[in-house]
Amino acid sequence: MRAVNRSWTAALSAAAVTVGLSVAMTTPVGAEGHGGPCGQSGSGSSGSSGSLGSSGSLGSSGSLGSSGNSGSGGSSGSTEGLIGSLGSGSLGSATGSLVNSLPWIIGSPDGALPVLRGRTKAIEMVTGPGSPNESIEKYSVSGTDLGIMWDGGQGQVLMAFGDTVGDCDVPGTQWRSNVLFRSSDTTLSDGMRIDNSPLAPPPAVNFSRQVIDGLLEAPPGSFPEYTVIPTAGVAVDGVQYVRFMSVRSWDEPGEWTTNYSAIARSDDNGETWNPVLPTARVNLDSIIPEIPADLVPDIPEISPYNSDWQMSAFVPGGDGFIYEFGTPSGRSGSARLARVPATPEAIEDPSTYEYWTGADWSPDIADAVPVIKAPVSELSVQWNDYLGKYIAMYTDIGGLKIRMADQLEGPWSATETLISAVTLPALYGGFMHPWATGSDLYFVLTTWDRYNVIYMRTDLSKVDNMSPADQVDRPDPAETGEQKLLRFDMPEDLPEEE
Repeated sequence: MRAVNRSWTAALSAAAVTVGLSVAMTTPVGAEGHGGPCGQSGSGSSGSSGSLGSSGSLGSSGSLGSSGNSGSGGSSGSTEGLIGSLGSGSLGSATGSLVNSLPWIIGSPDGALPVLRGRTKAIEMVTGPGSPNESIEKYSVSGTDLGIMWDGGQGQVLMAFGDTVGDCDVPGTQWRSNVLFRSSDTTLSDGMRIDNSPLAPPPAVNFSRQVIDGLLEAPPGSFPEYTVIPTAGVAVDGVQYVRFMSVRSWDEPGEWTTNYSAIARSDDNGETWNPVLPTARVNLDSIIPEIPADLVPDIPEISPYNSDWQMSAFVPGGDGFIYEFGTPSGRSGSARLARVPATPEAIEDPSTYEYWTGADWSPDIADAVPVIKAPVSELSVQWNDYLGKYIAMYTDIGGLKIRMADQLEGPWSATETLISAVTLPALYGGFMHPWATGSDLYFVLTTWDRYNVIYMRTDLSKVDNMSPADQVDRPDPAETGEQKLLRFDMPEDLPEEE
């Protein structure tokens, strides 16, 4: 394929993906078991939990399920279904209704900020009740998760969230599959101030709209594409790119099944997005289980190995390449590594990607080997100038972990636990701030017990600078006594900003 004309390759890719996605539309695998951030269910059952909580409330599943046939997906530029008190100012009622409509949540999403003893601190809530960003009043975001960050290259950090709700008391709960914030705040030590967000047009008021839609043209919150969730973002020559996953079903805790992953493109700093069809990696494992390899066409975009690339983490290499870590859907897979020339033309052309084999780079996705061993959940990777190493951040059943490496290909060190699951049992989804420098590592984290995003800081001077050869996992800080949850500060107890 690499010898053919690029435009012909793109056309072939698009045709192959279209065939694969058409199969996804007609193969009903795992259609049951979906829920949503307000406890809603497309089947009409009360409190369908989707991927509820987690084993022992640890390692909970990624973004929550979708809203059933709510009709409130809020696709870009649309106001269909955005009714009731949408963006009508205060959405305080959401904080009351959410406590009863999220049966898998440990407590009320009341914006309580955990106060921790030890090297890792919670600074503030980025979203939800109690957030200095007033995400409810300004953006109709009372509950959301993830907060994937990247440098947009225009003096702002872009921040993509997963399934989002506003007022759960209105029809459809103001549910959206994803929303986006922007921040130009360069003083990281005192929090993260949000500048703005792509908003829905009138008659909506102060309502962050869904920015990325899926490829299957299914009604919002319905099978086979319940929701589309961002997993990674990167800027290339002034163009914004987001890798997103299409969720086919919510399965057992910590697991979900995808239809495909794909890249969406924005040429206006994240205001509007368009999926790039040739980049779709159709997940044959979900739509045609156990398909014989010899029956799969020799086209990369519908390779059986696409199942290993359903979630991503982008890393600008500074060497002319963008690196992309790939993991399967859910939280039990390992991470593999690809690279692509750092140009818009290349990142949108799957034939230009190369995969790390353990010894060299190969154009064949089948040659990709794990570089970070399982289990790896949602992943964030970036260079850290203080440690002089790359950091990989993700959660597992023990809490929020980091590994270190001298190069992206690895080898990667053993794990260091920044936040124990004993300390915050409901944590998931750690994503590093791309502007963090020096001994303070800033990142965001979501917890199920408030279904909102928390801004965090870890003092790296108190973290072991591990060599790649160090394969001894560091002890749990809650077990050693280094870390302890002291209390929760409620929003009404926090000092008001001047």
